[in-house]
Amino acid sequence: MTLASLGCHPLSVITALTVQDTMGVEDTLAIDADWVADQARCVLEDVSVGAFKVGLIGSVEVAAAIAEIVADYPDVPLVLDPVLASGRGDELASENVIAAMCELLLPQTTVLTPNSHEARRLATEDSEEEEADLTLDECAAALLSMGSEYVLVTGTHENTADVSNLLFATGGLVRTDRWQRLPGSYHGSGCTLAAAIAANIAHGLDVPEAAHSAQEYTWQTLRFAYRAGMGQLVPDRFFWARDDEEADEGQSD
Repeated sequence: MTLASLGCHPLSVITALTVQDTMGVEDTLAIDADWVADQARCVLEDVSVGAFKVGLIGSVEVAAAIAEIVADYPDVPLVLDPVLASGRGDELASENVIAAMCELLLPQTTVLTPNSHEARRLATEDSEEEEADLTLDECAAALLSMGSEYVLVTGTHENTADVSNLLFATGGLVRTDRWQRLPGSYHGSGCTLAAAIAANIAHGLDVPEAAHSAQEYTWQTLRFAYRAGMGQLVPDRFFWARDDEEADEGQSD
């Protein structure tokens, strides 16, 4: 929905099936790695793509398959959203999957988009340091050293009045974007942000501009989020298609 909203034609490759609702993820089933590879090869042989966006991986074998595929397209930027847990805290990536992600995918990643919890967990994957001992700057440096070109650490899980999102590159901090912290919790906010960055890169924006524009879009989707079920709010990826009065009514439902 995010990619379509931002004027892209998404080509989905299913890596895992989930049993989930707006309250959380009950279970996952990783797709066979050969099937993942066949899906991707089929569309990539037919359509030229402007960016890759990777989310939930599902298994070590799937991580290896993705790594092999994207390696064949080194000129196509890769946005990696390291989905390690649901918003409720359901574990979605084993330690082996995290290790494979760091070893096989980070070296090919253009933009990594962890929240602060994910950044600390990934940064300590291959070290003896405790997650709590690392600053976000140190986490970003560790992740950049694993090969990612940029790291955008989102601050929604930090105890701050506003949300500060930090974009790092090898030379250090590139930009800081601060956003009003909105009430409630949201189902799919991180996925929305990563997809929006991929869409902006596909449209030709450089990474700092793509990241800022994607944050603006994501914040608006959360501002106009709606309650579809009994759990978290759902971002409205097509907020711009509604008039202001209709959007404001949807926000207060």
